[in-house]
Amino acid sequence: MQEMNLRSKRHKKKRRRSENGILVGSIILCLVTLTAITITLVMVFRYRAIQMENTVVMNELEAVRMDETVTYTQGEVDAMIASAVTQTADEKTQEVQSDFLNKLKELMLNGDGTLAMLRYFYPDEIVVADAGEYHFFPISDDLARHTYDLEQFVRNGDQVMNYYDNSQWISRKGIDVSKYQEEIDWELVAGDGVEYAFIRLGIRGYTKGEIQEDENFKDNIKRALNNDIGVGVYFFTQAVSVEEAEEEAQFVLDALEPYPIDYPVVIDVEAVSNANARTRDLTKEERTQYCIAFCEKIKAAGYTPMIYGNMKTFMIMLDLAQLEAYDKWVAFYDEPMYYPYAFKIWQYTDEGKVAGIEGNVDLNISFEEADGVQDE
Repeated sequence: MQEMNLRSKRHKKKRRRSENGILVGSIILCLVTLTAITITLVMVFRYRAIQMENTVVMNELEAVRMDETVTYTQGEVDAMIASAVTQTADEKTQEVQSDFLNKLKELMLNGDGTLAMLRYFYPDEIVVADAGEYHFFPISDDLARHTYDLEQFVRNGDQVMNYYDNSQWISRKGIDVSKYQEEIDWELVAGDGVEYAFIRLGIRGYTKGEIQEDENFKDNIKRALNNDIGVGVYFFTQAVSVEEAEEEAQFVLDALEPYPIDYPVVIDVEAVSNANARTRDLTKEERTQYCIAFCEKIKAAGYTPMIYGNMKTFMIMLDLAQLEAYDKWVAFYDEPMYYPYAFKIWQYTDEGKVAGIEGNVDLNISFEEADGVQDE
């Protein structure tokens, strides 16, 4: 859904030995890395035992995570953990330490990275990684929580996510598309069970700030509607003022006038990594206010506004307390769903396959009938 790699994609953390380079250098690198891991495990082990704040542990874990040249065998992990255990002085914490280290070993052997480990060991906080740093957010009792049973999200043989309630399949299959999907055969898309599609209507450029309509918007929306697919739209914002946010909303409303959409109108809020991005230095409060300005203008025109984003969007970039009134569409490419707060749509992969579309496409799961246009 991002342009120019704007989406914060799921990072697959794979460690592998370098197959190139000088043998001696590789051996030295492995020894250094294993030493660092042993030290890190000792530090984590002691941290859990005495329940003390220790930011050094996080730094060490990140250093290990960033080294992708080494894999760990069962024997190597066992040796590292055994070394950590022998250095423990407090016998009263042996049982806690053992449980912790066993779980840590399990996560490492499963190939889970630092972020997955931190999320497991801090269940009462939301952990978000960004730009080499980890952010911890206590789960708020003041924000509405989603009520989905995570065990009822099940993928079928085609890797399409379904949701079951009392053994009844109640979820809806959707996609979102832009010019990057090129020409789409919407008849085949409909035949593949797609019930709705969010079509990119436009963007604001992240350097010059010019508003542009997506090149394939008109063709996509016409063909989707002609094939009885429910339609919503999204706009990638780069507004740097309330006035610009309202300008973006008006652009969307003008473009939508000829089309009877029945799914929400979405503001797409994502970070841009480019150093020249005009939104690069916006504060959380500023982004939140621009989001509200867009959504309120959409709402006033009779449509249902919605906010799209990933974990960084909702936890770091926006103030959720001020956005409770608006529906959320969450991008999270792992299972189970980690985002604890209320959401209406889950974008669970950007590697979906759908008949009529060449290459990958984002797949979404939702749980309600279309409600994009409000009653007059």
